[in-house]
Amino acid sequence: MFRRQVLKSLAAAGLLAATAFAFPATAQNAKLTVGYQKVAHLAPMILVADELKKQGVDLELVEFVRYADARTALLSGSLDVASVGAADLAIALANGSTGVVGIMGVGASPKYPVVKKGMTLNSWEDIKGKKIAIAPGSAVWFQFAATLIENKIPYNSFTAVNIQGAGSNFTQALQRGEVDAIITWEPFESTAVMQGFGEFAKNLDYSKSQSVGAELGMLMATRAATTGKRDAVQKFVNAYVKKMKELSASKAEFAQAIAKLTGLDAALAARIADVITLGPVVTPEQIRRQAKAFNELGVIQKDVSGEIEKYWDGDLVKTAMGG
Repeated sequence: MFRRQVLKSLAAAGLLAATAFAFPATAQNAKLTVGYQKVAHLAPMILVADELKKQGVDLELVEFVRYADARTALLSGSLDVASVGAADLAIALANGSTGVVGIMGVGASPKYPVVKKGMTLNSWEDIKGKKIAIAPGSAVWFQFAATLIENKIPYNSFTAVNIQGAGSNFTQALQRGEVDAIITWEPFESTAVMQGFGEFAKNLDYSKSQSVGAELGMLMATRAATTGKRDAVQKFVNAYVKKMKELSASKAEFAQAIAKLTGLDAALAARIADVITLGPVVTPEQIRRQAKAFNELGVIQKDVSGEIEKYWDGDLVKTAMGG
């Protein structure tokens, strides 16, 4: 039953269709096109352009609402690098797209369902019978679904309400009383709490699953970019890690960067900065566990767990981190 529910959710998101395009090798080029989302853990992204310009790299940032959209653009060759979900490398490989490589994770945080004001969820058993908004196939959905499996909670024990698009759609559904809880991402989690119509169910941290973990996202690149544009990609990773370290050292500066990226007010940005830890949390081993677990559940149709190492370029972040 869980398998059927999972496949139904993924079909709704259109993530089971294989989309693979060959991306030809290119000559060394000083221009780098990077896809990103306006989410707090990517705050370093908009702080690196000036440094790269000094080093002869012209950075073009392209905004996407969802990780899945950035992944699709990367696979089509429209981008050199993109911020995607931690499971997106395995998804790409399972769909036959072998022209991409993982570079590094970007951050982690606890993840709690946001429930309507006054509702209390003390254990995972308490979600039974509730209406819960999810983004099928999204990074947070992977975390949530994996946690349910590990806690032996049947996926059909609650009513999954599929919501597409921006995170604001989730907060609106909660505020209107259409759902009992939402599985979403920042800043929309904290927005619901700070505006008074939502509460964190802190007994239910779904960032702790063994198969998925707490990683909020990942940088992935085309193989063509890591070969034909390697110098530019290395400079980008160097600049990103440098800013990441600076923001990690100061919650105040991190909050300012979040506000600059997202347009959030200072109080909300500070709240979010307080719970996110920037850094390359995800590892090839973690992604291998993800790939294995979700293949067994029918989420990913091919077991690519044995291929992850071949599509992971750890040297870029190792150099940037001074290792």
